[in-house]
Amino acid sequence: MKKIFFLLGFFLLSIFCFAQKIEYETKSNIQYYNSATNKSDSYINERCVLDIYYPKKTKGFATIVWFHGGGLTGGNKEIPEALKNKGFAIIGVNYRLSPKEKAAKSIDDAAAAVAWAFNNIENYGGDKSLIIVSGHSAGGYLGLMIGLNKEYLKKEGIDANKIAGLIPFSGQCITHFEIRKENGIPDTTPTIDTFAPLYYVRADAPPLLLITGDRELEMLGRYEENAYLARMMKLVGHKQTKLYELDGYGHGMTEPGFPLLVNEVNRIIKENKK
Repeated sequence: MKKIFFLLGFFLLSIFCFAQKIEYETKSNIQYYNSATNKSDSYINERCVLDIYYPKKTKGFATIVWFHGGGLTGGNKEIPEALKNKGFAIIGVNYRLSPKEKAAKSIDDAAAAVAWAFNNIENYGGDKSLIIVSGHSAGGYLGLMIGLNKEYLKKEGIDANKIAGLIPFSGQCITHFEIRKENGIPDTTPTIDTFAPLYYVRADAPPLLLITGDRELEMLGRYEENAYLARMMKLVGHKQTKLYELDGYGHGMTEPGFPLLVNEVNRIIKENKK
């Protein structure tokens, strides 16, 4: 008899779980600039597109805008497998690359893509108060630049402080090395100017979770850059800065970093509902 009740309970639980299963849909190659801008520039028209993976028939979900890495010279938009089926949307973004365009144009593109998310995510069922900006390496740098320097999103009619969280993976915090290269500055000459996230430390920025690889295995001084940004953010009065160093992992530390991203998104969702 106990066995029958157990099997019946398992059967009913399976039906319930099946009924509760969320379906996801992906829409690809959506242009995030307006039609006039796309018509005016063939490279923008070709390159400045995004993919969105989102839960169907769901309302109020969070969204992660994910910028790929590649040193601002390579890479392509992606929807990381580790972020799928977690109840929120992922937006994978392409942006213009150097040397075909000046590396700084990538920052403009990142702002335009995040603005697209704010202006359109409700059409898919998402909550625009729950947009998180993340990315790896060059992608982390782009997220930091548009999240800390409010001018980029201001040009798009968006307040950067509306971003629910900034979660860069091994993002450059000094001036990006590709921008320095364009100006004849070597990789080993650290520079902090208007193209450095460190230039824009401020107390009122969105919550900031910095994730890097092991300081002895990372690219150049990437851990130390992030540690310095974390310290300076705290010194200016920012109350929600955290730094994680993933021991034993080098610059390509996305896989062990993804659970930290998911946990932080869920924390932000929980805080938002209070």
